[in-house]
Amino acid sequence: MDNLLSNDKFHQTVPKQFILPPEMRVPREVNCTMSLPVINLRGGSHFHVEDRDQIIEEILHAGKEFGFFQVINYGVSEQLMRDMIRVIEEFFNMSKEDKAAYYSEDTSKTNRLFSSSYLAQKDGPRYWRDCLRLASYHVPETTNDWPDKPAKLREVLAKFIVEAREVSMTLLSLISEGLGLKEGYFEGDLTSGQVIINANYYPPCPAPDLTLGLLPHCDFSLITLLLQGAVSGLEIMHQGKWVRVDPVQNALVINFGHQLEIITNGLLKSVEHRGVTNSGAARTSLAMFIMPAKECFISPAKEIVNEENLPLYKSFVFKEFLRIYGELSAKRVDVMEAFKING
Repeated sequence: MDNLLSNDKFHQTVPKQFILPPEMRVPREVNCTMSLPVINLRGGSHFHVEDRDQIIEEILHAGKEFGFFQVINYGVSEQLMRDMIRVIEEFFNMSKEDKAAYYSEDTSKTNRLFSSSYLAQKDGPRYWRDCLRLASYHVPETTNDWPDKPAKLREVLAKFIVEAREVSMTLLSLISEGLGLKEGYFEGDLTSGQVIINANYYPPCPAPDLTLGLLPHCDFSLITLLLQGAVSGLEIMHQGKWVRVDPVQNALVINFGHQLEIITNGLLKSVEHRGVTNSGAARTSLAMFIMPAKECFISPAKEIVNEENLPLYKSFVFKEFLRIYGELSAKRVDVMEAFKING
């Protein structure tokens, strides 16, 4: 509980446990900013044929080139987006005593408040981030396990999850169609696992060059939706360089997880990304991970592989992937190598 950064609104120094080794730090020079593709979903899941074809083309291009894109006009109200960020901020602004009931360093617990990253080594450096991690699907079965403070958190989060998950299912349907997969390919076990919510708080950091908000990694999920908030901090790896992704008002950032890269046999990319800190403003964000069921069998899609496009990855059960992902500390090269054929 003493490591919880949100207990102190103004940090004068970076405590030694948060100082990273020099090779892991952010360079002092300012990284360039990249404008990710912004895809207009025209208000939801019902499109004219010509709009649908264009949206599919834009999604696949973004997935191949960046592994990331942003969506606007996706059917979730701007008010709900604002309410979601507001209740997260209210949670982290609660007193130390109120937050203590939810804090735990037991990594086997799904619902918990913690500092740093769940992938950080126990005796290693910590990351400049507090996180409220919640299991959130199916909503009626999980709501009572969420914090009951602040008063509106459960109500707002429950509504957001249902609507945001529908956005993810729309995107996966479009991807499936664009890749020539069978109708409903991503329904069922591939998306029936827990929806994990990471509500993140990154306080102003007095020395951003000494630490990171979140370690470089790719997501274990099928697809991830990020409500970035108004303060930038997301950086992605593009063409061998870290580049900053500035927020677009009312947009959701979308990125592909390891599972989608494997299912598409490397056609769509799961791209390394990280969270950086700043000295001027606190940053609040919410990441939503759409995952397969733990017993789900994952392999390159049969419609994609053939004699000219041989499978690159082994078949596996998702829970086995999660185990190896954790053991390898989410390092992209190591994780993907572990599942490559002849890797």
